[in-house]
Amino acid sequence: MSGAGPNAGSVPNESRGAPRGSSGAAYALLAYSAWGLLPAYWKALGAVPPPEVLANRVLFSVLFTFALLAALGRFGELRAALRSPRERRGLAFASAFIAVNWGVFIWAVQAGRIVETSLGYLLTPLINAAVGVAMFGEHLRRVQWLAVAIAAIGVGAQIAAFGAVPWVALVLGATFAAYGVAKKRTAVPALTSLAFETAALVPLALAWLLFATPTAGGALASGTPLERTLLIAAGPVTALPLIFFSAAAQRLSLISLGLFQYFSPMISLVLAVLAYDEPFTKMHAFTFTCIWIAIALFTASAWHAQRTARLAAT
Repeated sequence: MSGAGPNAGSVPNESRGAPRGSSGAAYALLAYSAWGLLPAYWKALGAVPPPEVLANRVLFSVLFTFALLAALGRFGELRAALRSPRERRGLAFASAFIAVNWGVFIWAVQAGRIVETSLGYLLTPLINAAVGVAMFGEHLRRVQWLAVAIAAIGVGAQIAAFGAVPWVALVLGATFAAYGVAKKRTAVPALTSLAFETAALVPLALAWLLFATPTAGGALASGTPLERTLLIAAGPVTALPLIFFSAAAQRLSLISLGLFQYFSPMISLVLAVLAYDEPFTKMHAFTFTCIWIAIALFTASAWHAQRTARLAAT
C-alpha cells in the first residue's frame, strides 16, 4: 500500500444490507488491486531517478486532490485542519512518514526488490500490533502473541540466512505503521488529509526538480512522451485508490476490510516473481509462510473477538 493510508473514521457494519456489502467489496478490490499493481507503474518509469519520480508524485497529487476538493466543495475541511494545531501536527508527522515510505518503495521497485516490499506490507499489521501495545496500552491475546512470535521467527530466519537485515521490508512496514499512528491522532477525512500531506512536501519537491536534476524540471521537461504522461498521471494514480478505499471503508466492517489488505502485497509478490523474474528462494518461502500463518492467526483472533463481543451485546 504505497499510497497514503486512509483515515477511515467510523465504519458501518455489513448487516445494513447486502448491496452495501457487495459494493464495499468491489471498492476494496479496486483499491487493493490498484495498490498491488503499482510496482508496474513505477517500473515503467525506471529511467527516471526515484527522487524525481517522488517529487512529481507529490506535485501532481497536490494538483489532483486540490482539484477534487474544489469540485466537491470541500475546501472547508482543509481550512478547518489548518486552523487546528493538533491536526496540523498530526498531518505534518504523517506527511514525513509517507514521504519516506513512498521514496523507499519507488527506489525498491526500480532496484528489483518488489518481493521485499511485499514482505514489508505483509508485516505492517503485526508492526501495528506492536505499536498498539507499546504506545496505546493495548493488550494482545495469547494467539496474537503467538502470531507475532511466528512472524519474528520468519524475519529472523531471513536475517540469519542472508546475513543482512531486510531493511526495505522493515522500513516500509515501520513507516506505514508510524503513518497510521499519526493519522490515528487526527480526524481529517482521507482526501483532505492527502491534500494536506502532499502540499506540505511541495517546497522540497519543487526544490529537487529545479535544482537537483540535470535540466530544470527533469524528465517532465525533457523525458519521453510516455514518461511525461506517467509522471502527470501519478496524481490520480495516487489519489483514486484512496477514494475507492474510503468508499469501501464506509460499507464494510473493519474485519472484512482488513482481510482485503493482504490482497495488495500478494499481487505485488506474484508480479515480482512472474513478470520481473525476481528471485524467490526457499528462505523467502519460509519467511512468507511464517508471515501468512501469523496473519491467519491474528485475523482469526480478531474475528473471534468481534463475534464474541457482538453476541454478548445481543
